[in-house]
Amino acid sequence: MIVTVTPNPSVDRTLRIPPLVRGGLVRAASVTAEAGGKGVNVARVLALHGHRAVAVVPLSDASSAGYLSLLGASTPIERVAIRGEVRVNVSLVEADGTVTKVNEPGPALHPEEVEALLARAVAVAAESGWVVGSGSLPPGAPVDFYPRLTEALPPGVRTAVDADGAALRACLGRRMSLVKPNRQELETLVERPLATLGEVIAAAQQIVGQGIEAVLVSLGPDGAVLIDGAGVTHAEASIDGVVNTVGAGDALLAGFLAVGGGREGLVTAVAWSIAACRSPGTQMRPVEPADFAAVVCHNEPLVERRLAA
Repeated sequence: MIVTVTPNPSVDRTLRIPPLVRGGLVRAASVTAEAGGKGVNVARVLALHGHRAVAVVPLSDASSAGYLSLLGASTPIERVAIRGEVRVNVSLVEADGTVTKVNEPGPALHPEEVEALLARAVAVAAESGWVVGSGSLPPGAPVDFYPRLTEALPPGVRTAVDADGAALRACLGRRMSLVKPNRQELETLVERPLATLGEVIAAAQQIVGQGIEAVLVSLGPDGAVLIDGAGVTHAEASIDGVVNTVGAGDALLAGFLAVGGGREGLVTAVAWSIAACRSPGTQMRPVEPADFAAVVCHNEPLVERRLAA
């Protein structure tokens, strides 16, 4: 079983709009709302493909009914009661696939709510193989929330963290199985621009040298690269039919963990992210053979390759 922990879940509203004109009036062609949050997305994708997954989320009594109604029966949930109401995030999706996101900060967590969230995650994780800490931290959550979660887990449980900024930086030097930054998050972490695949690899190797066992970097149109003590593997795909890139990184991580989180999981990870890109909203369709067929894997990455802007 895979357990995900989402300290800052959301209701994700997706508005499909004509080209966005700043300062003008924009009329949405359609609107959808889904229960979201990065860890919830990961658990939902895993459950869609028949893998046991549980999402641990903090929700107030007032927010719970609406959130769980949107989620439906797609994902098993372990709810931790808090006082604040769930945030609402808005994605503006233009016809060419451009996505503009506006994310609320989320409700403030009180110290006792932070402790209750950590305790519930540890209790649920007793029979799991992986625990995934995903997403931003809400106000009130300590910056080292994910390291604290990792250190509290039973021996033998592997951990993955998909976060950014200070929450990701707090993971450096800690014993963790995996971190999954995107290129921009990795640039922030190492405090320098990364223009080529080789520069991304070197930055990730720097992190692996600080206690992290493996780094999975999502690179958008350039695919993804896995760096660990055994070497480097790059996988990519040239695809058409991109509908919405929101949730592609969560699908990438879910696919990687679904097959055990080893090097052989990179092809599955990219295939699942392709399926997400070809799906409307954050609720992806099942992965298809054509998604796998589009993936090309390189065991000797072209380090001088310049990445898409």
